[in-house]
Amino acid sequence: MALQCGIVGLPNVGKSTLFNCLSNAKAQAANFPFCTIEPNVGVITVPDERLNKLAELVKPQRILPTTVEIVDIAGLVKGASKGEGLGNKFLANIRETDAILHVLRCFDDENVTHVDGSVNPVRDKEIIDYELQLKDLETIEARIQKVQKQAKTGGDKVAKQTYDILLKYKDALEQGKAARSVQFDTKDEQKIAHELFLLTSKPVMYVCNVDEKSAVNGNKYVDMVREAVKDENAEILVVAGKTESDIAELETYEDRQLFLEEAGLTESGVARLIRAAYDLLNLQTYFTAGVQEVRAWTFEKGWKAPQCAGVIHTDFEKGFIRAEVIKYEDFINYGSEAAVKEAGKLSVEGKEYVAQDGDIMHFRFNV
Repeated sequence: MALQCGIVGLPNVGKSTLFNCLSNAKAQAANFPFCTIEPNVGVITVPDERLNKLAELVKPQRILPTTVEIVDIAGLVKGASKGEGLGNKFLANIRETDAILHVLRCFDDENVTHVDGSVNPVRDKEIIDYELQLKDLETIEARIQKVQKQAKTGGDKVAKQTYDILLKYKDALEQGKAARSVQFDTKDEQKIAHELFLLTSKPVMYVCNVDEKSAVNGNKYVDMVREAVKDENAEILVVAGKTESDIAELETYEDRQLFLEEAGLTESGVARLIRAAYDLLNLQTYFTAGVQEVRAWTFEKGWKAPQCAGVIHTDFEKGFIRAEVIKYEDFINYGSEAAVKEAGKLSVEGKEYVAQDGDIMHFRFNV
């Protein structure tokens, strides 16, 4: 399932440093704009303690976690919507992602230049918001010209619906709001809206890149961001990029844990960021557990059992008969599949079963 989160932001806010910490793919982290020209893609393991606990009980030959794709995209500057800097390339790359991790510089450092001369994360956020909104407005206006006549004179129901949706988006964008602020009630409307592929309709998380002493409680810059996005229905994550970079350099798990404790952290910002990216993409995890392997599988929230089976192999979905489901808590509580069955806690589910995060599933199929 190749769903991607794109890391975006102005130049020199710490995008590539964070990407390097995430993926260990050493993108060039340099003190000048546009050091990342082609988007770097990292396939990153999602930390999940449930997988380790299952493995302790099952003792499999191998353990396979699930993953998420992160894309490091070139820095954007004012005028990107008109092709300034690497604007057109940036906008094309971001359009291909499914969600946005917007990195904001929330630290002072006279050795790292800022393209606008001073640290102001809210201004930086608004620069990118403005460029993306301009591009979306351009897209909307072009579509309005195409469907307007058909919607007003013909009996085309879809054209009328599309036209109404476009007008709602146009109104929001002209007010400086993101497309994601516009909500639609019916599935038909949601489908039409989704197929417009607007840049500002993508879910977003603001990643506040802070200095080490602000890693736990944030700072005045983080407070500014919180106030600015309070009505946006967006998440905020505080990460100390330089600290994460230092942690990534350490060889052993014990050394990394000691470093975290000294910094007053219970886990790394990278681990929190990966899980947050996974959630942002509306993804969940189910498990398969046997002596050969304990494995985590990714599915989209709301999927039914046959779709989840198809993640393993398309034949599993085509020939789906049933799913044998154990709740994670029951498996941990009883200690084995046999004990769960004996306690009557294994359920047999059909095609309409909506999978839940943490389900341990075994599929029966016939092709």
